[in-house]
This record gives sequence, C-alpha cells and structure tokens, in this order.
Amino acid sequence: MGKKMTQENQNKIIDEILKSTKSIALIGASVKQERPSNSVMRNLINRGYLVFPVNPGHAGGQILGQKCYANMLEIPYQIDMVDVFRDSKAVPEIVEDAIKCQVKTVWLQLDIGHREAENKAKKNGIVVISNRCPNIEFRRQENELAP
Repeated sequence: MGKKMTQENQNKIIDEILKSTKSIALIGASVKQERPSNSVMRNLINRGYLVFPVNPGHAGGQILGQKCYANMLEIPYQIDMVDVFRDSKAVPEIVEDAIKCQVKTVWLQLDIGHREAENKAKKNGIVVISNRCPNIEFRRQENELAP
C-alpha cells in the first residue's frame, strides 16, 4: 500500500464526495465575512448543501442564517461530511466526534493535518481529505468542464 495516490485519482475521489455529500458540519464557522470559513460556508449553502455551523462561541445563534452548534454531537441530523477550519491540534477531538456521528468524510482544510487522527478516522471507515479546499475543488471541476 506504499503507492502514492495520483492527483487524478484523488480528484476523482473528491468529485465523488462533493457529488454524494448532502449534509456538512462546518467546524470553526465564523460570522466574519472576511474569514475563509464564512466564504466556504456561503458557497456550500449556495450549491445546495445542508450546512451546520459549529462554533462554541456562537452556539445557539446563527451564522449565514443557519443555527450554530457548540459541537457536531449536538446536530440533530445525520452528517455526511465534516469540514474543518480549526488548528491541527483540534483534529483528534473532531475525529472522535466524527466517529461517534458516523460521518463518511472528514475534510481538513489547507494547512490542517494530524497524521494519527487521520489514521484513526481511516481505520474507522471514514474517508479523509487533507490540505484541500472545497471552493478550490469546485473551481477545478468547472475549469475541467469548460469548453
């Protein structure tokens, strides 16, 4: 299994995830429009995803019109994907919650990673995407489809 996944194969996996995912817990959601988590959340909502913002500091309030939760365990809905906008040291706890919630995908944003937690997620049947951004992936897809 020492073979490195090709860029093309990884793109195919990402395309399938973005196509099959319906509900997303966005960890580290921000009310600040200039934050990447806010623009990614807005884009996901505009593309028809059901997005649940997770931010303990705003729990009970709303971000982009969506009820905000303190953690993903509070979300009363089956989550397909967790999109993480938190420091890498927060990833192990997020993975633990993802396992409890039986999510299909843990998506770690650019410059976020935690090898042990990622391996634990994979051992529990969760697909892990790391150091990628859905907004960038949507642009890649659109460029590939352009005439």
